[in-house]
Amino acid sequence: MIKAGIIGATGYAGGELVRLLTAHPEVEIAWYGSRSYIDKKYYEVYRNMFRIVDDKCMDDNMEELADLVDVIFTATPQGLCASLVNEEILSKVKIVDLSADFRIKDVKTYEEWYGIEHKSPQFIEEAVYGLCEINREAVRGARLIANPGCYPTCSTLSIYPLLKEGLIDPSTIIIDAKSGTSGAGRGAKVDNLYCEVNENIKAYGVASHRHTPEIEEQLSYAAGQEVLLNFTPHLVPMNRGILITAYASLMKEQLPDGTSVCPSYEKVRAAYDKYYDKEKFVRVLDKNICPETKWVEGSNYVDVNFKIDERTGRIIMMGAMDNLVKGAAGQAVQNMNLMFGMPETEGLELVPMFP
Repeated sequence: MIKAGIIGATGYAGGELVRLLTAHPEVEIAWYGSRSYIDKKYYEVYRNMFRIVDDKCMDDNMEELADLVDVIFTATPQGLCASLVNEEILSKVKIVDLSADFRIKDVKTYEEWYGIEHKSPQFIEEAVYGLCEINREAVRGARLIANPGCYPTCSTLSIYPLLKEGLIDPSTIIIDAKSGTSGAGRGAKVDNLYCEVNENIKAYGVASHRHTPEIEEQLSYAAGQEVLLNFTPHLVPMNRGILITAYASLMKEQLPDGTSVCPSYEKVRAAYDKYYDKEKFVRVLDKNICPETKWVEGSNYVDVNFKIDERTGRIIMMGAMDNLVKGAAGQAVQNMNLMFGMPETEGLELVPMFP
């Protein structure tokens, strides 16, 4: 059995890690870390775990934890993992960090967008960006995984094939995103109160959301050139789910008579199938079917599709996923599976909940 420790086990992503790992046939959770609930029984924090988890919450002592487990998950605010990790710890244990501390390769960009000093920049280059569908082989040999953000996961997977195949103009990408309130974490905030969120939808982080450079960096790798884009997230009154609607200009094809046309549906679909046809967790939907968050809720699936608008010469790329599963805990487990040589799907073959 793989022994796992979770630092930040009482946040929403941490709670989802507990739910998934409790049912994982090859994993035993040995440490439920939580600064806010030290010595309190885990089921007293999450009552759904009554008679399932009887352990008490521990602190965030990563040095002690590294001697007890094989893998540490850090489901914590930005800056904490970077302040705790060191070479001695990494020599003993693998780490899957669900924060943004090691996702962005340029430390100045990280510090500018997150407004904090990076405490261990020496590990940034080594850290593997854990988007398994793109970096699978690198994940297998990693000891430090930067688990991708929720918006970047859905955005990148929705757009990636078309950039790789040169079917869209990288300079024209606009991403409109919507997320349920669990994406903001479990901490008490006025903006997340029921009366603030219910019967309401709002944009936030306009032209300044911290996931923007992460999305740009990953799409730049796909395009082979720098990508700058507009990313606007919205908060919607539901618990879980992310819906991405992205727009870009198509690279038109020149005909012998000098006219130009948009790529055909078949050509665009072939690009998605090239990258995702054998992927378990990315589902390219049938023609004219738009992704919905309800179809992926509680699962590790990402549903993607597209619509060509010949009138404007643009394409609409769409993606839906559960922000707490594929957008956080499920992807972390997927990374762990690869790191320990297990089937990638182990513990993750969850049928989406409906209704």
